[in-house]
Amino acid sequence: MSEVQRLWTRVVHGDAPESAAGRHDARDWQERSEHQNSNELAAQAVAGFLLGRRLRQEELRFAAPLVHYLFGATVGAIYGAYAERRQADVSGAGFGTTVWLAADEIAMPLLGLSDSTAHRPLEMHLQSLFAHLVFGTATEMTRRSVQAHFDGAASHAA
Repeated sequence: MSEVQRLWTRVVHGDAPESAAGRHDARDWQERSEHQNSNELAAQAVAGFLLGRRLRQEELRFAAPLVHYLFGATVGAIYGAYAERRQADVSGAGFGTTVWLAADEIAMPLLGLSDSTAHRPLEMHLQSLFAHLVFGTATEMTRRSVQAHFDGAASHAA
């Protein structure tokens, strides 16, 4: 997902901004327009609550992508559990779109982790949406692969 955002930025704008975690935490659209990164803001908020202080740059390099990956893993696990319980065709693209809409477009501005989406240029909405489509599709492909592995293991054990 981060790699897709970075590639988009380089193709469209030629140069990419640098976040604390480098290519592992690309939120290029936000850094270009708002000069901030919601993963860094969230990591600083968690550190303030748990440690009573702000993170140093070296700590932020680790913490910012950790916050992002933990969020992605959590919503991915919820999606996987939902898909298995539902026992019907599900869409990774639908999942990615839902995460984009719920997190990037609604929750992050409400939590103060990004500016209002009403002021964001269309290209930035599309960049973020496309990255989340990649995330959703990769999550669904992983879920199906894991499911096939366990289905195969169960049939061999029987």
